[in-house]
Amino acid sequence: MSGLSDAKSVSDPQDPREELPEHLAALRAFALSLTRNSSAADDLVQDTIVKAWSNIEKFQAGTNLRAWLFTILRNTFYSDRRKRKREVSDPEGTHAATLYEKPAHDGRLAMGEFVVAFDQLSPEHREVLILVGASGFSYEEAAEMMGVKVGTVKSRANRARARLCELLHLEEGEDILAEVDRNSAAVMGRSGVAAA
Repeated sequence: MSGLSDAKSVSDPQDPREELPEHLAALRAFALSLTRNSSAADDLVQDTIVKAWSNIEKFQAGTNLRAWLFTILRNTFYSDRRKRKREVSDPEGTHAATLYEKPAHDGRLAMGEFVVAFDQLSPEHREVLILVGASGFSYEEAAEMMGVKVGTVKSRANRARARLCELLHLEEGEDILAEVDRNSAAVMGRSGVAAA
């Protein structure tokens, strides 16, 4: 009998709760890209982890845990946003300007200009660039997380890249995200840590 239980424990998949810490940096970067506020991002990640923990039985073993967590975070963000629709934002950008440090390296694309341009995008456009560009999700995975069709994701990504090109005065066809290395892409989320 004990041999049977030992064989069962060897074949059991890892408890997804044990994997949660591995995804915290990526969740924080995504939360920062949506909220543009360090404190709000931390709260959003905490809410996401609490929801994931309490609903872990809804996670399908063998599927992408990070995508599931990103979906929870995204849905939480937009639910909270609808609730706070009438709140006043930071129109002068005083607080937002304190949320990141300029990268220590120089590149063809000035990160300061990029961050300013990225901040001018809508949350939906920032979201799709973070998911597809910086986090490496496929259009299909992003569509599932966002609850939209793949064509919508492709369209939003295309419009977001075109808008960034326009704001940065880049030539048509230049790939924005190709200009930003993995560490700099994390700055889009103001985390200072590259998403894994």
